[in-house]
Amino acid sequence: MESIMPLLEQAQQATSAIKTFPDRQKQQLLKRLGVYLQEHINEIVSANQQDLERMPDTDPKKDRLLLNKTRIQQLADSLTDIAKLPDPSNQLLSEKKLDNGLLVQKRTAPLGVVGVIYESRPNVTVDVAALCIRSGNVCVLRGGTDAFYTNTCLVGLIQDVLSEFELPKATVQLLPADRNLVMELLTAVKYVDIIIPRGSQQLINFVRDNARVPVIETGAGVCHTYVERTADLQQAAIIVTNAKVTRPSVCNSLDTVLVDRAVAADFLPLLAPSLQAYNVEIFADETAYPILEKAGYPYLQHATPEDFGREFLDFKCSVKVVEGADEALSHIRHYSSKHSEAIISADAAISERFMNEVDAAAVYVNASTRFTDGGVFGLGAEIGISTQKLHARGPFALEKLVTEKWFVYGNGQVRI
Repeated sequence: MESIMPLLEQAQQATSAIKTFPDRQKQQLLKRLGVYLQEHINEIVSANQQDLERMPDTDPKKDRLLLNKTRIQQLADSLTDIAKLPDPSNQLLSEKKLDNGLLVQKRTAPLGVVGVIYESRPNVTVDVAALCIRSGNVCVLRGGTDAFYTNTCLVGLIQDVLSEFELPKATVQLLPADRNLVMELLTAVKYVDIIIPRGSQQLINFVRDNARVPVIETGAGVCHTYVERTADLQQAAIIVTNAKVTRPSVCNSLDTVLVDRAVAADFLPLLAPSLQAYNVEIFADETAYPILEKAGYPYLQHATPEDFGREFLDFKCSVKVVEGADEALSHIRHYSSKHSEAIISADAAISERFMNEVDAAAVYVNASTRFTDGGVFGLGAEIGISTQKLHARGPFALEKLVTEKWFVYGNGQVRI
C-alpha cells in the first residue's frame, strides 16, 4: 500500500455512524463480540501461534504476545464489563441560562478518530476497539509486525460483528504494519484526532517527536518499591516478589528495590530465596552486593549506573541501599518514569509523605505495583497507563475517551 490516507478518510466518515449509535445497541454489540471471540477461540489461538513461532523463546516480549484460551476468555469477559459501564459521551457537565436568555450547556463528546500505535500486545486490539465503540469513537490500529497474524484475525472478527449491527467496518481498522506509513498517521491532522502510543520508550519518543496530531503518552514503567526501616519484612518480601515475578514483561512490574540501610542485612537474605526460585538476575549496588553474596544468591551482578532508571521487562531487577526516606525519595525523583511507585512501611507519617511527594500516576502503601491496571481499578479495560498530566493520567480508559463540547440554545439573540 502506497498510502493509508484512503483508510483514514473512511475512518473519519465512520464517526457519524458510531456517534449516533444508540447506547443499548453499543452494549449489545460488545456482549455479542465477547460471545463471538469465544466461538472463534481456536481460530485466534492458531493465528497467535503463527506469531509466537516467529519470536525467539528468549525474547521477554513473548509473554506479551501470547493469547491462550484463558486470556481470550478474559478478553471476552472484559467486553461484558465494558458494556455494563455507563457511556461517557453526551453527559451533561454544566448548564446555565445567561441574562440574554441563551441556554448554555457543557457536555461530553467523543474524541472522534483515535489512532493507537502499539507493540506485541494483541489484547490491546480488543481493548481499544471495545473502549472506542462504547464511547462513540472510531479507532485506527497500528499494531507491530510481531502480532500481525493475531491482530489481523481479531480485527476481522470485530468487523464481522460491526457488520451484524450495520456499522461501517471502518469503525475499527487495522493499518498496515509497514513502518514507512507511520509518518502518514502521525501527521494526518485532517482525519485523526488523537494518537496514543503504547510500547517501548523508543516508540513513545518517536511518536512524540514526530506527530502533528495531538499525543497522549502511555509511558514506559520504571517502577520502584521502597522497603522502609519500619516495614514488616516478611510482608515486604512477598510484595516485592509479586511485583517482580508475576508478569515481568508488563509496565507495572517492579524494576528497582530500594532498601533502608537499617534493615538491609535482614531483608535481603529474606527476599533472596523467593527471587531465586524464579531465577531473577539482581543488579546490586556496592552495599547490597556483599549481603546477597554472603546469602549465596547465584544470579548476582554488580550494578552499573545504567541499571537504575532501567525498565527491565524481564526476570531482572536492581537493588540499592538508601539512607532513609530522603534518599529514597531523591532516587525516585531522579529515576522514576512517573508510572507506579510503592513504599512498604508501618510508619503512617513517612507513608503519607511518600504518597504526597512522589510524582507518579499511581502510588502505593504496602501493596504491589502490579495493581496499576484499568481492569483492576474497575474501569473495564485500558488503552494504556498515561504518565503525563494533561487530560488523562494513570489507567487511560473509557472515562477519558471523551472531550468537552458546548451546546448553546437561543431564540434569535445577536451580540451587540
